[in-house]
Amino acid sequence: MTMDRVSSAVAGAAVLVVGLLEAMLSSGLSNRLAPTLIVVGTAAAVGFARRMPILALLLLWAVCVLQLLRGSELMLVQLAIVYVAFAAARWGSRTALWLSALSIPVAAGILLVMVGLYGVGGLHIFGGSGEAVASVLGYDARSVVVFVVGLAALSAPWLAGLAFRFGVDARRSRVLRREAEASTARADRELAQAREIMRLREEQAQLANDVHDVVGHSLAVILAQAESAQYLDRADTEVLRQTMAKIATAARSSLRDVRQVLSETAGQGAAAGAGAPEHESSTLSSDLDGLVESVRESGHSVESSVIGEQRPLAPELETVVFRVLQEMLTNAIRHGRRDRPIVVERTWADGLRLRVSNSVAVEARGGADEARAAEQAEQSGFGLDGMRRRLQSVGGSLEILRDGDAALFTAVARLPYRAVIG
Repeated sequence: MTMDRVSSAVAGAAVLVVGLLEAMLSSGLSNRLAPTLIVVGTAAAVGFARRMPILALLLLWAVCVLQLLRGSELMLVQLAIVYVAFAAARWGSRTALWLSALSIPVAAGILLVMVGLYGVGGLHIFGGSGEAVASVLGYDARSVVVFVVGLAALSAPWLAGLAFRFGVDARRSRVLRREAEASTARADRELAQAREIMRLREEQAQLANDVHDVVGHSLAVILAQAESAQYLDRADTEVLRQTMAKIATAARSSLRDVRQVLSETAGQGAAAGAGAPEHESSTLSSDLDGLVESVRESGHSVESSVIGEQRPLAPELETVVFRVLQEMLTNAIRHGRRDRPIVVERTWADGLRLRVSNSVAVEARGGADEARAAEQAEQSGFGLDGMRRRLQSVGGSLEILRDGDAALFTAVARLPYRAVIG
């Protein structure tokens, strides 16, 4: 049993004891039934006032009807009605609140009628008998006083209960608002942390792509040059020296690019294309030609062509163009046949199109055909996903074409002239 029920039961029991004593002292043995019922009804109303205010109000109305029908006088114990009025306003539902508000003026009117008909009964200790009041004020003046006093006596506790109700609701609202603000602040912090984690992961992924592009291309060139050196005439030391010099140059270039990637990532954060070299529009063509030339120097035959007139590109788009062509050539070196040329086309039309084709190196393993070898070459191209993400970030696209009969692998990248950067 909760404290609310215990306190209500104690209050109801106290009213019952006091009321029964009053009924025994003020009534004869033959006229105790009606006062007893009034006392029991009032005590029950007090006991139910907090838990079931509507039931308490109904019990009080039943007591009033009984008093009117039996012609019973008012009793001192009925002052407990003020607690019921307080409880209805403090803890009652909206229905109980409105019902108690409407009951107060009606109850004051009934009090006026009962005082006029039967006197004040057990309440004479507060105002004297009905005849005494009438002799001093007159009946009309007494009616006004009784009505006003009854209305005030019932309204005061009801208003007090309403004030407590609003006060508790206001405190609860403040607590809920503080909790909501704290929850919002916590959610904002968690969102900021999640965004920071996402940014760091994007930076890590971008850094991995940049390092892969730089190191992968350089190592592919170095590997191709080193393999070609195996077939050089041992007596031709000058050609061997030139080959080793090219390997050293490619290694130094790769190391420089990696350092640039790491320094720019540490200083500014890895945005889309961070760590890639900054290109001026006037030098983009020479930078792309340099990539093609580095492949030629590795010993591969390259057929390069430019169709259309070059147009200026946004800086971030130039970076994507450089990295994508770099990765295309890297894959061609890794998976292409050395005895077949790599075909590179740059087409300037509605947008820039980069097309790199190479014959796939087919291993004679148990009759594996060219189409399967081309598919394996595509899947083994670690940088394809990176290229596709780079292109999509600026509104471009990547298309992979395979000719199984000719064992030909073709990568086609399309980029707009105006990059759409989020």
